[in-house]
Amino acid sequence: MSKHQPRVSLSTSSVYPGGTAAGFEAAARLGYDGVEVMVGLDDVSADTTAVKALSKSHGIDIVSVHAPCLLVTQRVWGTEAWGKLHRSAEMALDVGADTVVVHPPFRWQREYAKGFVEGIARLEDEYDVAFAVENMYPWRSGKREFQAYAPGWDPLPHSYENVTVDFSHASTAQIDTLKLLDDLGDRLAHIHLADGSGSFKDEHLIPGRGDQGCDVLLARLAQNNFAGHVVVEVNTRKAPDRDADLLEALDFARQHLGVAAV
Repeated sequence: MSKHQPRVSLSTSSVYPGGTAAGFEAAARLGYDGVEVMVGLDDVSADTTAVKALSKSHGIDIVSVHAPCLLVTQRVWGTEAWGKLHRSAEMALDVGADTVVVHPPFRWQREYAKGFVEGIARLEDEYDVAFAVENMYPWRSGKREFQAYAPGWDPLPHSYENVTVDFSHASTAQIDTLKLLDDLGDRLAHIHLADGSGSFKDEHLIPGRGDQGCDVLLARLAQNNFAGHVVVEVNTRKAPDRDADLLEALDFARQHLGVAAV
C-alpha cells in the first residue's frame, strides 16, 4: 500500500485579528498547501465569490469550510442552524473543498440539538462533502463544570461518519488524545493542529509548545496513513512575529508527518 502524503493547510482564523484575505496571503507566502475558511471571521469569509477570488489570486486551494458555529458567529448567514450548514456545504462545493467542519449544538439550541446526529447523516447523504463534527470540551470555572454542548462535546459515542479532532480542545477536555485518534479509526476525517497545556482555557498554542505530545500524535496519523486534512489552527494574536509562529507550526507538522511541501 502506498503511503498517503497529508497536506498541511492553514485556518484563516490563525491570523486573527487579521481577516480572511490576510489568511490566504499568509498561507500562500509561507508555503502552506491549502486554506480552511473560517466563516464569520469577517464579511469576506461569508462571500463565496470573494473567497474563490482569493483562492485564485493566491494560487492556493481551499480544502475545508468551517461552518459559523461559534458564539460570535451566531448571526452569520441568519439564525437558523440547519440553514447555516446547507450554506456551508454549498460554499464548500462551489470552492472545491471536500470537508465542512461543524461544532455540536449548544445545549440551549434544543430543537437543533435533539435531531443533530440524524440531521448530520442526512446532510452527508444530500451533499458530496464530509460533515466532520468537531470534539469540544466541558466549560469549567474553578471546581464547577458546565456541559455546554448537546448531544455532547465528545463525538466518540455518537454515530457521526466523519469527525474533526482538535488537539487544543482535547487538551482543554483533559482527555487522552492518542486514544481518541485510535478509537475513532476510519471515522477520523480532519485534524485541527494546535497544542494546549490542559488549561480550562482553549489555548490553541503553536504545536510543540504544550503538553499534548503533538509530535507523537502526528506520527500516529502518518503511521495510520491518515487520508484527511491537517489544518493548523493556532492563536497568534499576541505573537511578536506571526510569520515565525506560522512557519514553526508548518515545519513541525511536516517534520512529524514525514512529508515535504507539495
